Amino acid sequence: MKKSIFLISLTIISILWGCNASKNQIKFVNITDSVSYNVLSDGQKIELQVTKGKGFNHPTFVIWQEDLQGNFLKTLFITESYAKGVFGHQMVGDSMWLDKPGASYQPAALPYWTFKKGEIKNNGYVPTTDNPYIDGYSGATPIGDFAFTTKTDNSNKKYIIYLEVNQTWDWNSYWTNNKYPDNDAYKHSAQPSIIYAVTINDEDSIYFLNPIGHGDPKGETGKLNTDLSTLTTAKNIFESIKITIEQ
Repeated sequence: MKKSIFLISLTIISILWGCNASKNQIKFVNITDSVSYNVLSDGQKIELQVTKGKGFNHPTFVIWQEDLQGNFLKTLFITESYAKGVFGHQMVGDSMWLDKPGASYQPAALPYWTFKKGEIKNNGYVPTTDNPYIDGYSGATPIGDFAFTTKTDNSNKKYIIYLEVNQTWDWNSYWTNNKYPDNDAYKHSAQPSIIYAVTINDEDSIYFLNPIGHGDPKGETGKLNTDLSTLTTAKNIFESIKITIEQ
């Protein structure tokens, strides 16, 4: 009887997911979820398996592909809140969050990717409600471990996969709330975004992304700072980021 109830529950979850999912939007549930996107197109099929860490608390993040020369190729996944400029709690001023969704301008959230991808329709780098980013797969922030299957740009056999992640108001003893008192973008972010990367070759099938630096804490540039010694809880948002390549 218990086994039957469990199978029925899984069926209901699958049906609900199928009804709610669309080409550019997904809803994650609080169990390990597996989502596929664009897997019938040309390119190399990859699966990203992300395991949350003890510092995980509704982060915003983006995953993308570059060639070995550092040229931006393709956004693979981006959390919907940043892609549309609409967050679960609307920001008012520099220190107040409303208990309702709304537009929030967050240039310090994912600055490395933001400048890498270039301007959006020649109208600024940071996604907003009036200028959203629609050139990638966007979904709600997952609340647990998840897997995402897609296909990369097919122009290169060797390339780099990046992931940039950030959490609002993630302070520590170095990144304090008075470090940049005149910069609202920093006040929303605290510890800067952390960037992970791995180089994909044409030989191996399993890879793990490792941290390589952090983004601009004020969101004013796309510079990468390789000193991670001042980051604490930010390095524990994800426990592991694994990539499996279909050979």
